[in-house]
Parts: sequence; structure tokens; C-alpha cells
Amino acid sequence: MSIIWDLGKSVCAWDVLERCPEPKPAYTTVATYLKVLFEKGYLTYHKEKGQGKTHRYAPLVTKAEYTRRTMQSVKRDFFSGSLKSMLSYFVREENRSEEEVKELIEMVKPTGPTLNPSQGRGDAEDIL
Repeated sequence: MSIIWDLGKSVCAWDVLERCPEPKPAYTTVATYLKVLFEKGYLTYHKEKGQGKTHRYAPLVTKAEYTRRTMQSVKRDFFSGSLKSMLSYFVREENRSEEEVKELIEMVKPTGPTLNPSQGRGDAEDIL
């Protein structure tokens, strides 16, 4: 998706393939991946006259929306929907310094009015 966003125009599998780092995947791998992204609703495509079977793909979502959906999927599929489990995993696995962990805690502290108990815990779990 980054290659497609970076190009800023509709692309075919060859456009993506030529911008892939070495070792480059097979053309069929790129074409299949583009088809899967289309099926998931991330891309649209059209065929240009005179281009045979070539599909030209364009993004339907922004990078922010793609990231949001992907992270929701990771949270659901790998952490049983628990934000707490996901965050603690990344803090442990990334070997964050104590200072970085403090910065993260400050980032997720609620800044608005607190929720009453009947509305939820009021922590990051309720936000996502």
C-alpha cells in the first residue's frame, strides 16, 4: 500500500513490482496481493483500453484508515481484542526504556472528563 500511496496515481502490478526492494517477489505474488487488497475494500481498479488484461489499482482508503483497520485486526486476532495485552506485548518485546514507557503512559492518560462507572473504566480499553 505504501508504494501505491507514494506513487499517487493508479498502478499496475508491474509498477509495484519495480519499486519493491530486493529480493523482489514474483509478479504473480504482487498481482495476488493487489487482488486481495481489492477484495478487502482497500483498493479499486479499472482496465484501460488497449492494455489487455492489465488492472490499474488505486487506493480507496488513507494510510491512517488502513493503519487503524490493520491494528484493530492485530488486536482482535492476536490479543483476543485486549488493548492492554497488545500494548504490554509491544512494550516488553521492543525493550523500551523506562523513559519511553513513562512517555507512553502520559500519551494514553485521559485528558477530558472522566467517565462514571456505569459508562466503563475510562481507560484506553474503552477508547478502542
